Amino acid sequence: MTYKIRPVRADEWPAAKALRLVALQDPIAHLAYLETYEEALRHPESFWQERTAGGAEGALGAQQFIAEGPDGEWGATLTVLMEEPGTTDWAGYPIERKQGHIVGVFVQPELRGIGLTEVLFDAGLEWAWARGAERVRLIVHEDNGRAQAFYRRAGFVPTGRIVPLSDKLDEKELEFVLDRD
Repeated sequence: MTYKIRPVRADEWPAAKALRLVALQDPIAHLAYLETYEEALRHPESFWQERTAGGAEGALGAQQFIAEGPDGEWGATLTVLMEEPGTTDWAGYPIERKQGHIVGVFVQPELRGIGLTEVLFDAGLEWAWARGAERVRLIVHEDNGRAQAFYRRAGFVPTGRIVPLSDKLDEKELEFVLDRD
């Protein structure tokens, strides 16, 4: 199958919502996302509209990419958030340089292993580099070995920074980064 990688459009919020809900039902969603399926179901339609618009085509601070199949179906997604020096991230750590932050990576189970993740990452990295990012980072759960293996193959390296999950004190997330060449 041929998939087109492109930014999501603001009016596509119903499809973005639907794909997010599918992702939150994945067997390893508890390792990959900071919200549950049940929590996401409680969001009003306005939440999904604003979320999609914030990462839609032309947005400056974030960009959500999708892999769109030949029949218009969405097979995968990835979002890049831009982080500015002098601010703090979602976990309260200071941002020391302009960087991209990859979040929300999901590939439909039946499409895993065909290269969609690689092309999504290429699009996300290109977008971040074009906006002056000095590096791109991501945070991954310590037990999500599948994701960690992919990130290493993509050139990301662990920094040693450990991000504790506030509601799960015995679990932690690990930071991986890819510096701009």
